[in-house]
Amino acid sequence: MTKEQPKPSPWYQDGLQFTCSGCGDCCTGTPGWVWVNQQEIKAIAAEKGIEDTDEFEALYVRKIGARKSLKEFPNGDCVFFDSESRQCQVYHSRPRQCRTWPFWDSNLKSPETWQQTCQECPGSGTGKLHDLVQIEAQRKEIRI
Repeated sequence: MTKEQPKPSPWYQDGLQFTCSGCGDCCTGTPGWVWVNQQEIKAIAAEKGIEDTDEFEALYVRKIGARKSLKEFPNGDCVFFDSESRQCQVYHSRPRQCRTWPFWDSNLKSPETWQQTCQECPGSGTGKLHDLVQIEAQRKEIRI
């Protein structure tokens, strides 16, 4: 009988720094998807003052296969990004995809992918030190 080898610690075991700079870059630019589930749709609709989630979805959500994503403006900006104030109009109920940035699997694959994230996001690699427990909790909320 062989002993199970302990799982190696991730390369970021000593934590990573991140403090949102409020630049809005993660809400703008290249088209993509901001995945939302029914609970998030309901919360965002409530923040926007829309009781009927079907009405909300018709205005702000698009179907991508079996999944749902927030709509975007033609330039790739999120439908809830205010380009004048450079702020999210639904910040308090923003989807988990937005809440968990930058601690996504795709950004945490390696030190190199993290460095690329730091080059693209001015808040990544600076500010508050998040420990391994915090990073893993956020990473596990959504797989991107």
